[in-house]
Amino acid sequence: MTLDALRELARAKLRAAGLAGDHADAVAETMVAGERDGCASHGIYRLLVADRSIRAGVVVPDAVPQVSEPKAGLVRVDGRGGFAQLAFERGMPLLVEKARANGIAALALNNVVHFAALWPEVEILAEQGLVALAFTPSHAWVAPAGGTKPVFGTNPIAFGWPRPGREPFVFDFATSAVARGEIELHRREGRAIPDDWGVDPEGRSTTDAKAVLDGAMRTFGGHKGSALAAMVELLAGPLIADMTSAESIAADAGRGGSPIGGELILAIDPAGFLGDAVQAHLERAEAMFAAIEGQGARLPSQRRYAARARSLTEGVTIPSALYADIMAIGV
Repeated sequence: MTLDALRELARAKLRAAGLAGDHADAVAETMVAGERDGCASHGIYRLLVADRSIRAGVVVPDAVPQVSEPKAGLVRVDGRGGFAQLAFERGMPLLVEKARANGIAALALNNVVHFAALWPEVEILAEQGLVALAFTPSHAWVAPAGGTKPVFGTNPIAFGWPRPGREPFVFDFATSAVARGEIELHRREGRAIPDDWGVDPEGRSTTDAKAVLDGAMRTFGGHKGSALAAMVELLAGPLIADMTSAESIAADAGRGGSPIGGELILAIDPAGFLGDAVQAHLERAEAMFAAIEGQGARLPSQRRYAARARSLTEGVTIPSALYADIMAIGV
């Protein structure tokens, strides 16, 4: 499929699922971006995830986000129970304005339903010359290091750095050993998973994807990933008066919907620190990137950008079973 055809399919199916037009357009863009960049677990497969949340009554399909300014450097958007994409879209221009005026600004998204990757948010900010970080909890699916019972969400961290004249330096990774969507794709395809991705309901290591989905995922890097997961819980939970992952899954009440809660996004204008010397110091950053690539190492997002270049000319391929499931939405 061409990306334009995929976008129209996503918009149509989101509307058929009951999502209001402005939400459908915003949500569709993140799905198309994931598929375009070769991130299947965050691509068009997420149509099924969104449809399930809508049908379960977890998301408010026609929510109208409310933007406010608690302080000079702060933006808050109450998503009113809608998907996070439109809330970010409504708050982002003010975040950029405040970051440029103050040197640094923060955007809190509250009361939103989140099911997508974070890199689209930080990438769009980095493309505007800002350094960006983003954090969000999810549902309590992940056990802390040394434990076997879920406390954390997959709790991703994303970072974007502007690179004039080329794609930004961006990374986005879950603090769990792997994204939950990746385990779900393995379950759909009947494939075994590595035995360090999680544990079954009895706390035993397993290669059975469903057993891990029913049990608990692991953090990456042992205690280090566990500490970062706890940091995300605090930054995008209590700090912005929103839910932790444990509270989110309790609020879901067994409906099987996407995580409910908040997201924190920080934006820093390099000129705030550097003034007219911005270009010189960005060139120093480029020297670091060159030192990494010069020895054959890969920068984060290089594979995404390469996949993007192919998709823009060749389109994308959707597995037939997934396509059939998508076409059944709203029928």
